[in-house]
Amino acid sequence: MKIIRPKQFTGDKAWQALDIANMQGITTRLHWTDQPYKWHVNDGEEVFVVLDGQVKMLYKQAGVEHAALLEVGDIFYASVGTEHVAHPQGEARILVIEKQGSV
Repeated sequence: MKIIRPKQFTGDKAWQALDIANMQGITTRLHWTDQPYKWHVNDGEEVFVVLDGQVKMLYKQAGVEHAALLEVGDIFYASVGTEHVAHPQGEARILVIEKQGSV
């Protein structure tokens, strides 16, 4: 049993993670960041939920770059092979659900 208050979680470095659960190889982690990640492709699907702050999500479809500004409560789903990068607009807290060991 856990109760997690995302607004109280702050990392020592960008993309610091708090492991919440690992359910048969699928991890749920709370991330704190104030810096962009890197362009990457996960080796599985990813669900990305903004819990606090704003995140500019850049992603590519058929080689064309797109952008979406994600607000609190917004969900970004990256299917297998979706190249993407998250750029927080200031501090952000993000819930990420993905295959264990994914980038």
